Amino acid sequence: MKSREIQVRTGSRERVHDITQECADFARECGGDGLLHVFVPHATAGIAVIELGSGSDDDLLAALGDLLPADDRWRHAHGSRGHGRSHVMPAFIPPYATVPVLGGGLALGTWQSVAVVDLNVDNPNRRVRLSFLSN
Repeated sequence: MKSREIQVRTGSRERVHDITQECADFARECGGDGLLHVFVPHATAGIAVIELGSGSDDDLLAALGDLLPADDRWRHAHGSRGHGRSHVMPAFIPPYATVPVLGGGLALGTWQSVAVVDLNVDNPNRRVRLSFLSN
């Protein structure tokens, strides 16, 4: 297995951050066929395979806002208002995704991208572990 950690700055607002290029670069460096496992080791972030740039990223944030409002209902209540929802979000957007790699290229669909989903405005810096598994 080959592995690399990348740094992602999500900033001080809710964000869907595209990491497709970093994933593609790593897969190309590893070469061959296998699986790219993408994992964010944070309790308040997730990894999504989603179309980006066409409004879907904003739609995802809006849907999460409807599903997990940033209000005072959360028992986990330290940090900014509604912080507890960030700890619930990974149950809906898991902290990992696995993408097939063929000939060193990501085997994503035409409109698919890999993104970090982060609702936690208190933590602007994220780590993402890329792991390439092959035989």
